[in-house]
Parts: sequence; structure tokens; C-alpha cells
Amino acid sequence: MSNLNNRILVTGATGFLGSSLGKTLSLAGRFSVKAHVRTDIKLPWAEEVIQLSDFSKIQVSDNIFEKVDAVIHCAARVHVMNDATSNPLEEFRKVNVDGTLHLARLAAKAGVRRFIFISSIKVNGENTESGKIYKADDTPAPKDPYGISKMEAENGLKQIAAETGMELVIIRPVLVYGPGVKANFLTMMRWVHKGVPLPLGAIQNKRSLVALDNLIDLIVTCIEHPAAANQIFIASDGEDLSTSELLRRMANALGVRTRLLPVPQSLLVIMATI
Repeated sequence: MSNLNNRILVTGATGFLGSSLGKTLSLAGRFSVKAHVRTDIKLPWAEEVIQLSDFSKIQVSDNIFEKVDAVIHCAARVHVMNDATSNPLEEFRKVNVDGTLHLARLAAKAGVRRFIFISSIKVNGENTESGKIYKADDTPAPKDPYGISKMEAENGLKQIAAETGMELVIIRPVLVYGPGVKANFLTMMRWVHKGVPLPLGAIQNKRSLVALDNLIDLIVTCIEHPAAANQIFIASDGEDLSTSELLRRMANALGVRTRLLPVPQSLLVIMATI
């Protein structure tokens, strides 16, 4: 493998994925890492830190792609609970579509060889029928503004790649877990650790997950492997768990006893509706 892809720009370098990815690349010893951040912060593992709050305002003269062979675009507007904006889709598009495509166009113009876009399984949809799995070549069916914005970004990136010859890799992770996880996953962990009784003992749904380390391994492979160019990957651990199974494993890892109440799913639906 040549050294052409060893100079990397990681966007969203203070986020859950970006921070761990940047550290991993730096510690590998064969990558030179530039880190994009939104606020003034020092990152000891990065050879250079670029502070930028809005990708759509980048200019060619900013030279952020100087000596960059590959971009790993982790930065995004993610799920916003109780979004109060009048047009959530428009807000997601500003960052996830407009900002991403502007970044990619400048990257291609600067001669960046490969652009790795961290998308989302929500591009495929919200759920599958029993016994079926999502595939990379499925017809996209996003349901929420976040998923729609990621799909539109993917489409725009494909067009840029076709026009410029810049290699594109799209990765759609399922729910990512690992050190530093936040949002609903962290909330569940706190409930389990505190021993809060949860009415989820009878839930037999199946949910795909991917460990942070496994996702990072895939990304590193996609930086270096020639066959990854212009491919779409769905990232999963390959083992689907029900909510009750997931909570039991959490409890085991935390060294606490599970307190799952076998409340029928139909009753939970009624309670949620009320």
C-alpha cells in the first residue's frame, strides 16, 4: 500500500465517533491527522486543528485540504429531541446536505483522493420485516428529516464523485455503542446501573448494533483498501438483539442485577399512546 492515503482530515473530531477515530488513526503511526472542530479546543493527538463552524462558508483560500489525501466526514446535524424549529428538514439540509456537498466539491478541487462519508442506516428506513435485513443496494426509504438529509447528501456526493473522479465511500452505521456513547443508549445504561425497574422484559424486537471499535476498523480499512472506492457499506456487528437482551447484557457488563418486568407489548403501546 502506498502512502497516498495517509494524510487524513477528520471532521467532527470532538464527537463520539470522530474523537475515537482521530485518536486511533494517530496511534496507528502511519497516518497524519488533521482535525476539524467547531470550537477552540486542543487535541493532543492531532497534528493540526482546524476550527470551523460552518462548512458552507469554506473558501478555497482557506487551504484546509493542503496535504490531505482522504477526508472522513463525521460531522453532521444529528437527531434533535423535541426539535422546536419550524422546518426541521430545512435545518438538517443546511448542515448535512449543503455543508457536506460544499466540503466535497472543494476537496475534489484540491485533489483529495478519497472522501469517506459517515451516513446512517436511516437512509434505508426505520425497520425491516421479520427475517429480512437491510442491504446496501436497497431502494432508500428514509422516514425522518435526518434520514432524508443523509440520503440527499449521498446522492449529491455520488454526482460529485462521478464528475470529478474523487473516490467516494459511504458507510451507513446502525446504532453505535461504546465508550462515550450518549443519547438514549446512555440513558438506558444509567437506568440499568441505578437498578430502575423497567417494563421491557417481554420485548422481543430485534435491533442491530455496531461497536465503536468495529466501526472504526471498517473506516480504517476503507481509507486504505483499493476495493472500497465508490462502495456503500452497512456497518453492523452481525448479531441482532432484542431490547430485553440488550438490557441484560448491559447489566452483566455493569455488574448489576437486571430488573426487567415482563409487561406485554400491547399494554406498553397503550400506555405510550396515552
